[in-house]
Amino acid sequence: MSTEPDQIKDVKSHANRRIVIACSAFVASMVGVSYAAVPLYELFCQVTGYGGTIQRTEQFSDTILDRTVKIRFDANTAAGLPWDFKPVQREVEVRIGETILVNYTATNTSSLSTTGQATFNVTPMAAGAYFNKVQCFCFTETELKPGESLEMPVLFFVDPEIVEAADTQNIDTITLSYTFFPHETEKPVAAAAVPVQDNSNL
Repeated sequence: MSTEPDQIKDVKSHANRRIVIACSAFVASMVGVSYAAVPLYELFCQVTGYGGTIQRTEQFSDTILDRTVKIRFDANTAAGLPWDFKPVQREVEVRIGETILVNYTATNTSSLSTTGQATFNVTPMAAGAYFNKVQCFCFTETELKPGESLEMPVLFFVDPEIVEAADTQNIDTITLSYTFFPHETEKPVAAAAVPVQDNSNL
């Protein structure tokens, strides 16, 4: 009796095991990437200035123009972080160079304490170089107890030099967007991909 069918079964079984191992390694690597998303994003933005990275400063602008610009605020929460995160104000109109304080709020809607960390960006991206933060909660580990709410301030101004550059002088609306992710010390979510919930219109 020929042993060929058994040999074929062995080959197929071996191939299937390799596929399972490869898929498991891929899922694990994707979870690992999402696990370290915030610190990697922070480092990347600091080095490259990518994505409308906001400028950090400890000084206020000493020049305030008569011209105004509309600032819109966006809030998102990644899967695995059970928070209701949103801006207190959807938008404000400010004079260029004027220092403004706005607030975001976050509420832990779960029965467990959870820790999050926020990334941010500005659009249009060219405006990022002129959007100056004096105070911000981005990249800070924030822990919320079950049902706890927290108000998070953002103190900023738009640099008057924005009206001088050819690629930014006609900008009349800037969007500041934050996304909160589970902190890297939290248990990673089971899904390989990390979908993001947009809470801006809630």
